[in-house]
Amino acid sequence: MKKGTQYTGVVERIDFPGKGIVNIEGEKVIIKNTITGQKVSFSITKARKGKSEGRLLEIVEKSPLETVEPKCGHFGPCGGCNYQTIPYETQLNIKEEQVKRLLGAVTEELPFQGIKGSPKQWEYRNKMEFSFGDEVKDGPLCLGLHKKGSFHDIVTTTGCCIVHPDYNKILTCVLDYSKELNLNFYRKMSHIGYLRHLLVRRAEKTGEILINLITSSQWEPCGPAGMEREEETIGKSAEYGNEKTILAVTEKTSPVTEEKRPAAAEKTILAAEETSALEAEKTSTMAENQMLEELKERLLSLPIDGSIVGFLHTVNDSQADVVQSDRTDIIYGQDYFYEELLGLTFKISTFSFFQTNSLGAEVLYDTAREFVGETKDKLIFDLYSGTGTIAQLLAPVAKKVIGVEIVEEAVVAARENAAWNKLNNCEFIAGDVLKVIDTIEEKPDLIVLDPPRDGVNPKALEKIIQYGVDRIVYISCKPTSLARDLVVLQERGYKVEKVCCVDMFPCTQHSEVVVLLQRKG
Repeated sequence: MKKGTQYTGVVERIDFPGKGIVNIEGEKVIIKNTITGQKVSFSITKARKGKSEGRLLEIVEKSPLETVEPKCGHFGPCGGCNYQTIPYETQLNIKEEQVKRLLGAVTEELPFQGIKGSPKQWEYRNKMEFSFGDEVKDGPLCLGLHKKGSFHDIVTTTGCCIVHPDYNKILTCVLDYSKELNLNFYRKMSHIGYLRHLLVRRAEKTGEILINLITSSQWEPCGPAGMEREEETIGKSAEYGNEKTILAVTEKTSPVTEEKRPAAAEKTILAAEETSALEAEKTSTMAENQMLEELKERLLSLPIDGSIVGFLHTVNDSQADVVQSDRTDIIYGQDYFYEELLGLTFKISTFSFFQTNSLGAEVLYDTAREFVGETKDKLIFDLYSGTGTIAQLLAPVAKKVIGVEIVEEAVVAARENAAWNKLNNCEFIAGDVLKVIDTIEEKPDLIVLDPPRDGVNPKALEKIIQYGVDRIVYISCKPTSLARDLVVLQERGYKVEKVCCVDMFPCTQHSEVVVLLQRKG
């Protein structure tokens, strides 16, 4: 088996997350974005004994599992969904088997309680990060999701079915206006360009919408008539013998004879450069503000079901392809919105963590609350607490809950949420779990873990284990990270008592897992 060789085979099974296994000449080959039973054509990208990988070229034959037509017109090229052609009950079975296989390999016994489906299969997401780019090199501007299997190519998703139609109207508005102005997008390799992401969040219960346009600081005024660039002052390069001089030339400048030009340039160059820089800065600042104000008016005039409560502009000059803020300005309204969950109200800011499926989150947290069990007179640590959702759901039946979260604005929101919900036994601390738990004098009676996708930092996990609490409830959005951490927890004296999946992401290969661990003896 050599790199670049093309093969055709049938996908025998899917391992989390969406890794298809094809057997070729006695060797297992991993091919992403496939479905059990599909006959696929692929080329070898990594040839290693026992762990080869291939790139999907073509789906030669559909899987017997694919018995429904995709609802979304973008399905196939778009990397957002994998399972739209599979009935929802079958999707749940696939995810259940993946988690059982994965966790069963690291536990002596797997007390698995099945999988709970999402209350909504469509229009369930309350947050989307759309990317600017192009679908083909040097093609027209696109705004949407990454093309399946591509780091660079973007598919414009104006008809996405896993979000409320309001998202599609907002995306279309922003894309159309960006095209009108001929705005360029930020290129990941050269780090040049302006438009980066469009972050939209919409509450399921309240319908409140928060929109954030993320760009670099590389604004250049351009576009149609009415947005013309001010170019009264232009820098030109002129070379005279061995001496290179930048000349300031304007429409109002009097002609200068050839022999007098170097002397004239020497007298005016510093003042001209300073004036040019100031004018350019003034022009670009005004033009960007004008663009944002116009975009605000267009967004507010959209015929949508929800209500736009905030429009933000975030400047992000990080070279990494992530949504983060060097500076965020409020163009309209506020930088937060409210969502309701299990009878409580939560204030959510643009970057703070909150489960992306609000109705699914109610199922998830209800399951976690059940696994936590008796909490009367107990001190609970909620580590990786986000906006304090779990902490506040447990607070009414606990002595006290302490939440730790690294995102400061999420901690601020958590404190405000607790006050709004009239919960005075919640404390929220901003910082890295690894460092913060050393500063907390109180000792927990039980711990809830809801870490990011990479799981718990190994050093932090060691400190958590040293508390010696009787019960730990672990909520995971990446079962492979959970399996790794379960190995350590079991080696250090904990036993897996309950496991339950909750499908928060219909039509995709992802799911959440809740685990109850009990200390032995």
